[in-house]
Amino acid sequence: MADEKALYAKHKPELDAAFSTVMEQLAFEDGPHLQQFAQTLQQYLQVPLAIPCASGVAALQLALLTLDLKAGAEVILPAFSYEAGAEVVSRLGLLPVFADVLPDTFTLDPVAVERATTAATAVIVPVHLFGQCADMDAIMAFAQQHQLYVVEDATQALGATFKRRGEQVRQAGSIGHMGITSFFSAKPFGGVGDGGALLIKDKSLAEKAANLLRYDQTGAAGLVADAKLENLQAALLDVKMKYLTEYHEGRKKVVAFYDRAFAEVAKVQVSAVSPESNRVYQQYTIKVPSKLRDGLQQYLRDNFVPSVVYYPQPLHRNNNFAYVGYQPGDFPVAESLSQSLLSLPLHAGLKEDQLAYICQHVKTYVKQNA
Repeated sequence: MADEKALYAKHKPELDAAFSTVMEQLAFEDGPHLQQFAQTLQQYLQVPLAIPCASGVAALQLALLTLDLKAGAEVILPAFSYEAGAEVVSRLGLLPVFADVLPDTFTLDPVAVERATTAATAVIVPVHLFGQCADMDAIMAFAQQHQLYVVEDATQALGATFKRRGEQVRQAGSIGHMGITSFFSAKPFGGVGDGGALLIKDKSLAEKAANLLRYDQTGAAGLVADAKLENLQAALLDVKMKYLTEYHEGRKKVVAFYDRAFAEVAKVQVSAVSPESNRVYQQYTIKVPSKLRDGLQQYLRDNFVPSVVYYPQPLHRNNNFAYVGYQPGDFPVAESLSQSLLSLPLHAGLKEDQLAYICQHVKTYVKQNA
């Protein structure tokens, strides 16, 4: 839930100038802005290589192809997340293996990862859900112990940071062997349409990924067509990148208002903030008793307050992954969250009277129906 019109209006002169430059150069696909944007990402995220891609999905496909995994290799993902990551794994002939999430941060549970690991496990894909970093200390330590790759899904967390023990603060997406992010238009940092990037810390993997894309050696392996980000998108994103911190700070002010409003409402919980993580906010998500969630959403809709359920079905209950063989009840935390979470409007343009209106309607419904 981003206010794209307001963001465009705020930076209209710069964005229009970037658009005009691309039009004058007639460089719509390949062009100088791609290289410039890649360098901007590399500097911001402190990674040796950032490869702008057509989407977050394309970035994850390129990451997994770079690892040259055997058919049937297992990839561990959280059971509570968007389905695109697991679909990529399946499409590439790998096996998606799900692990439960933590009830307070909604991110991958390191203990569940350990239980899900087998001799066939090759990769862990922690998702930094809603802008909150997963426990990368525990995940990286386990991966190193068992010689597993870690590909961070930072598609909802560009700008978040994590402090590993004994290390400096690192950007989300730069901690594992590789990371991915997304510039889908609905993201807080979105382009015009879709986009993403593959972020690589390991230099040998960086060279291999660049060669795969450069020489188009991926078609037979299933990489989506036109996997590169377009030059026009890169030009516009490079303008917006200067304001990423400003975007996040504006959203955090809205979050602070929500937090204060719900602090004394026992039936409304918000996700915990890990002390190691300086999170950003892709969504503002509350947790209410499951018996109230759907009624609350309808009540808000009746009062002209938009809200979204992320995600109404945990991945092990998704028919696309029925072949993996999971049963209802296998991931109780993921199932509980799918029935109790609701995301409220979040963008920097929200005024205090609008926020007060939203919060009052949430509190009214919860108190009347608790």
